[in-house]
Amino acid sequence: MILKELKIKAWLGDETNCYIVQDEKSKETMVIDPAGDVDKITEMLDILQAKVKYIYLTHCHGDHIGGVQELKQRYGGQIVTERSDAGNLLDVNKNLSYYTCSQEIIIETDARVDDNDLLHLGDLQFKVIHTPGHTSGGSCLYCEEEKLLFSGDTLFRGTWGRTDVPTGDFEDIINSITKKLMILPDETIVYPGHGKSTMIREEKPIYLELKPRLL
Repeated sequence: MILKELKIKAWLGDETNCYIVQDEKSKETMVIDPAGDVDKITEMLDILQAKVKYIYLTHCHGDHIGGVQELKQRYGGQIVTERSDAGNLLDVNKNLSYYTCSQEIIIETDARVDDNDLLHLGDLQFKVIHTPGHTSGGSCLYCEEEKLLFSGDTLFRGTWGRTDVPTGDFEDIINSITKKLMILPDETIVYPGHGKSTMIREEKPIYLELKPRLL
C-alpha cells in the first residue's frame, strides 16, 4: 500500500489532513477528504499515476469537501460517504461550507455506505465504521491488513471531535469511540482529519480509564 498525507489549508480553522491511498499493483486509488487545493492533490496523483476509484468523505463539513467537485472533474471516481451524511452534504446549514471554506457547497454522492460495508482498492480492503457524534453520518475507514484507521473528525490525538455543530451529539461520539474504535487492535495507527497521527493503545486510557493524555 502507498499512503500519502497532504496538509490542506482550509479558509477557516486548522489544516485538514487529506489522504491518498493506493494499491501499488493496480494503481487503484482513494482520496480521503479532499478539502481544497486540488492542484496540490493533482500533483501527487500524477506522480503516483493514480487511477482514482473513490473520493471518500469521512463527514460532510466544508473543511473536508472543498475540493471534491473539481477533483472529480479531473479524475472521475465515485464520491462516497456514509448514508446519513449523504443527505447532510445537500444542506449548507448542516455542512457548514460557507463558514469553513467561504462558499456554499452542495454535493451529490455517487454511492452511500453503511456500517460494516467494504471498499476495495485492488487487494486492499477497507471496512466502513459508522461513528456518529461529530455529525450524524461521520464514519471511519479501517484496514485490518495494514493496521490503520482513518478517523476523520471522530478521534484525534488526545481528544475527540467537537459536538456543538449541527447533527453533533456528545453521547454519540463517546459511544462511537469506546464501543467501535477502542475495540480495534492496540497497534492500529490512527490517521485523523486534523493534527498528528496516534495509535489506539495510546488513546485507550482517555476513554477506558478517564486519564488525560500526557504527551
